[in-house]
Amino acid sequence: MRDIHHLVDGSSFTGGSGRFGDVFNPNTGEVQARVQLATEGEVDRAVQSAQAAFEEWSTVNPQRRARVMFEFKRLVEANMNELAELLSSEHGKVIADSKGDIQRGLEVIEFACGIPHVLKGEYTQGAGPGIDVYSMRQPLGVVAGITPFNFPAMIPMWMFGVAIAVGNTFILKPSERDPSVPVRLGELMLEAGAPKGVLNVVHGDKTAVDAILTHPLVRAVSFVGSSDIAHYVYRTGAEHGKRVQAMGGAKNHGIVLPDADMDQVIKDLTGAAYGSAGERCMALPVVVPVGQRTADELRERLVSEIPTLKVGVSTDAEAHYGPVVNAA
Repeated sequence: MRDIHHLVDGSSFTGGSGRFGDVFNPNTGEVQARVQLATEGEVDRAVQSAQAAFEEWSTVNPQRRARVMFEFKRLVEANMNELAELLSSEHGKVIADSKGDIQRGLEVIEFACGIPHVLKGEYTQGAGPGIDVYSMRQPLGVVAGITPFNFPAMIPMWMFGVAIAVGNTFILKPSERDPSVPVRLGELMLEAGAPKGVLNVVHGDKTAVDAILTHPLVRAVSFVGSSDIAHYVYRTGAEHGKRVQAMGGAKNHGIVLPDADMDQVIKDLTGAAYGSAGERCMALPVVVPVGQRTADELRERLVSEIPTLKVGVSTDAEAHYGPVVNAA
């Protein structure tokens, strides 16, 4: 049985909790690996590494930090096929969706490549009688991201890309359902030139989450997941003096107007509702057609279109979507 380890202080770290989570092969339902679940002390070890790295990383000039982002982007693109296959093997989404997952993350890394300009402050002379106003943008310190299973590449890159580029160091606690791609991204960040401790990946459940939310050295936390857990993360983090952004329970809704291009509507709705087996925020579980005629046409077209969709294993190039991540 393959064990998936933490990535702490620039190297693979074997935890000692003795607790593991099962990582399934969604195509068969069989357990393909075990992921280690961190103790509070192991989270602290990662935070201490990030704090030590912050002292140097925060003083590196923005241009040099941006060069690390450029190289990280190049490495992710060079390893796109490997990352997509690894992602599909644990999540179950088809390869094309996995590549889209990675590419959407890279869009934010591209933004982070231009961080020297974004970091510029402002200065206003004469804002009031004898008053000048200026602002500076400075890194906070150790920050953390708690990310969901449905986009194991995109959402971590959305979080750590900008955070690291501006001079913070980062603790990533990815979903224990599909943890291998986040570890691989951490390895590529090291290969791109980030010093050890700048990006640490720690696996875990509520124990690890609570350790992050209550740790005095973690200055800010970003979360994506269910609404109930988002409330918990925001409340607990705020109680411990952290900046928190908690995004929970996102599901888009759609409105179809009478003058809509119905061919495009059907294409968009079937792709949104069934792509990635509906495991994404854009899944559109509710669609509101305006007017009875619009509703009748929409229903008739959808009912005839749905049987043409093909479900298959994640490696099937002809499949529109693969299995859900696990039976639960």
